[in-house]
Amino acid sequence: MLPVSLTHQPLEAGLDEAGRGCLAGPVFAAAVVLPPDFVAPGLTDSKLLSPKRREQLRDVICRNAVAWAVAEASPEEIASINIAQASYLAMHRAVAALGLQPTHLAVDGNRFRAYPGIQHSCIVKGDAKFLNIAAASVLAKTFRDERMGQLAAEFPHYGWQQNAGYPTSQHREAIRAHGPTVHHRMGFRLL
Repeated sequence: MLPVSLTHQPLEAGLDEAGRGCLAGPVFAAAVVLPPDFVAPGLTDSKLLSPKRREQLRDVICRNAVAWAVAEASPEEIASINIAQASYLAMHRAVAALGLQPTHLAVDGNRFRAYPGIQHSCIVKGDAKFLNIAAASVLAKTFRDERMGQLAAEFPHYGWQQNAGYPTSQHREAIRAHGPTVHHRMGFRLL
């Protein structure tokens, strides 16, 4: 079983994002502080879980976490500051929304823009190594997928309820046929 945290500090928050490689929609990030005795069988990197299992785990995480928050950065912000900086911005927003000050941030990946006053560690594939990062991965992914499903109702041609804005051939064909929407990331190569 994965360890709950990297440092075993009681207020370590796991951080992860979802939607970096998409052509449309915001990038989402989540911050999660888990209790030391947290158990969720099968919790790992959200990309390795079925949509049904992600939703089940989302409920377990939201009910049992000490604190959790989800935040986003818009396509306009992504265009203005680039996707990496927008991902960090979303992560910072999630930390600020926790309602408590973590003692440490465990960040999935190899880069992060330091959050003022809180030490952090970057862990490559951290969402498969630590429960708090895996929990953040699940929340970021499920909340983003939910948002893309809502946007799909407004823009049905793009298949966002299935592709969540990622660059599938169906999505690119729809852009070619119908043009980009206000939710597309205009700084990205859409076709």
